[in-house]
Amino acid sequence: MCTKYTFVFYKNYCEPMSFRNYSVPFAVNEQYTKKVAYFSMEFAVHQPLKIYSGGLGFLAGSHLRSAYELRQNLIGVGILWKYGYYDQARNQDQTLQVTWMEKNYSFLEDTGIKFQILIHDHPVWVKALYLPPTTYNTAPLFLLSTDLPENDYVSQTITHRLYDANVATKVAQFILLGVGGAKLIDELNFNPDFYHLNEAHGISSAFYLFKKYGNVADVKKRLVFTTHTPEEAGNEKHDIALCHKMSYFCGLSIDEVRQLTGMPDDQFNHSLAALRLAKRANGVSRLHGEVSRKMWNKYSDICEIISITNAQNWSYWSDKQIYRALDDNNDVAYDDRKNFLKKRAFEIVADQTGKQFDPQVLTIVWARRFAGYKRANLITRDRQRFEELITNTKYPVQIIWAGKPYPMDYPAIDEFNSLVHLSKQYKNVAVLIGYELTLSKRLKQAADIWLNNPRVPREASGTSGMTASMNGAVNFSTNDGWIPEFVNHGNNGFVAPMAAYEHMSVEEQDQFDLDNMYKILNEEILPMYYNDYDTWRNIVYNGMRDVRFSFDAGRMADQYYKLMYV
Repeated sequence: MCTKYTFVFYKNYCEPMSFRNYSVPFAVNEQYTKKVAYFSMEFAVHQPLKIYSGGLGFLAGSHLRSAYELRQNLIGVGILWKYGYYDQARNQDQTLQVTWMEKNYSFLEDTGIKFQILIHDHPVWVKALYLPPTTYNTAPLFLLSTDLPENDYVSQTITHRLYDANVATKVAQFILLGVGGAKLIDELNFNPDFYHLNEAHGISSAFYLFKKYGNVADVKKRLVFTTHTPEEAGNEKHDIALCHKMSYFCGLSIDEVRQLTGMPDDQFNHSLAALRLAKRANGVSRLHGEVSRKMWNKYSDICEIISITNAQNWSYWSDKQIYRALDDNNDVAYDDRKNFLKKRAFEIVADQTGKQFDPQVLTIVWARRFAGYKRANLITRDRQRFEELITNTKYPVQIIWAGKPYPMDYPAIDEFNSLVHLSKQYKNVAVLIGYELTLSKRLKQAADIWLNNPRVPREASGTSGMTASMNGAVNFSTNDGWIPEFVNHGNNGFVAPMAAYEHMSVEEQDQFDLDNMYKILNEEILPMYYNDYDTWRNIVYNGMRDVRFSFDAGRMADQYYKLMYV
């Protein structure tokens, strides 16, 4: 049996798939015939393929799954990270330890495609591997690697670590995704109608296309851009001379790049370049669209920025048995299933921390990427109120934290470690490691409350709460990202009141949110859960219904075709 090729069955015979004249290996829905190449630095399609860090990858993975379910004519283009993002381990005192483990994937297929691109005026060999649609029920995914014996060691390391801390390596990764991805598309002879950049990491593809077509108009009519960053300072910028020296601009001089992008200064702003070279862009929630338009409107010649709210793939993330209980209006079946899901997840808690949690106790979970604006430790900042919450015998609670800080974000790592030390004081507080797809789903199943308290308006979308609702958890959040489009307070979730944040200092905003979140917890959430569980269950049900029909990635993937690929 040949294992080198993917076989496509037609009539009564099979043929090896051609990667040199590629087309998606399934019948395309006539609504989605336009060819799209979707570029992303990370894809979270399934636990075994560890090439993602957080929300951007979770979003991209759900997009590929829903694109496949809808039979869209779309392929993914990414990078095969040899060591992934990093592996989260513990030091002897239970604090965070960053480790790097080599990954091997026998389920990826060698396309036989190798080509060279220039990085730092040096030819670098690139190899393309392939994840077939039937492996994980995704749109076809092509992954690039420079970890080849033909390359020198420095070139091999380009695809070692996702978001490498070394600036030159990171720029090289951006060149690989953009220029390498665009060149792969030519090698495949795929001829897409649109190149879709999920964040600006792949904007070097625009310079490849400019060299290919010789004019900006042909670039703009093919390029669309999704921005995920609601602060201008958070968008990637690098020294334009460094980018030029590293061959980022495909042979264009610095003066030509400045003329093409309209950037006269010494910093090359990747997102601004994308907004000026794309046909259309989108923010990832209604609020983020508004924030983005306001943020970028001081610049001339940028493309239209619309809103397409992020979503998650319901068929992958949801627990089907609790939805069956919902559809059957069977409260007993729902309670039994949720109790089982909590008990199963608490085995992970016990295994990692030696703490045995009770499935009958209200469980609060905060789990996502650790970053300063997400305020993982907000609820602990008033130690007296936190102590009262944790030791409350009338309305007992359990709290779980989990998430991966960026491995070089030392303030975020300190925040993680401070929570580890805090958790040692209480038998009902736990901090877990290894926050990837599987643990993410288990913690959403464990949660009664999915706690989300970013500093408004710093969260562009924040999709973790969507998948929490798909597993019987109630969202409790500040009013940021997708939450204004979803939460009806007291009906399908709970949301902290808004304030005139723009007139507040950071300290004032944090105190305002902390006071209101404790007020809602103590006066609404805890009494309802313990004294009026039927109403609580109805809130869960309403969230499950609302998220299924408005925040499934099928809606999102459809909107991209109807609003962006036009």
